[in-house]
Amino acid sequence: MNDRLPHERGFHISWDQIHRDSRALAWRLEDREWRAILAITRGGLVPAMIVARELDIRVIDTISVKSYRGKGGQERGEVKVLKAPDPAVMQDGDGILVVDDLVDSGRTLEHVRTMYPKAHFATVYAKPKGRPMVQTYVTEVSQDTWIFFPWDMALQYVQPYRGED
Repeated sequence: MNDRLPHERGFHISWDQIHRDSRALAWRLEDREWRAILAITRGGLVPAMIVARELDIRVIDTISVKSYRGKGGQERGEVKVLKAPDPAVMQDGDGILVVDDLVDSGRTLEHVRTMYPKAHFATVYAKPKGRPMVQTYVTEVSQDTWIFFPWDMALQYVQPYRGED
């Protein structure tokens, strides 16, 4: 039996926290000159913008990747690129910083890495299963932790679990 309350199963990230953690990611990447940033949409957009600002990187592109699951939702399915970046900028990835909010299973980054093998992969948060896919990250969380990003939440009143108001 699980003794945790429902709100304890997740890691809630505020706008302030994602901003601080994305700046911390930039500090870990400042020892190199980058030609461009490749943001993995959608989650990588906010961290990529913050890193780009901190490191004064003006060339930013995006890649949109969708992972399809097999029957039952557990089997590995097809990974498809819905929107690719400018090939003239990307080339083989040398000098490119690929940014995402989180690496979970690593499937998305694994696919992007096959496209740009010389790119540097960085995420704000990393889970153990996907951790080998990134060279730089800020915080590692357990594989069973669900991260609640601020763009996925709304501020509203919440009834207490026990007792009355």
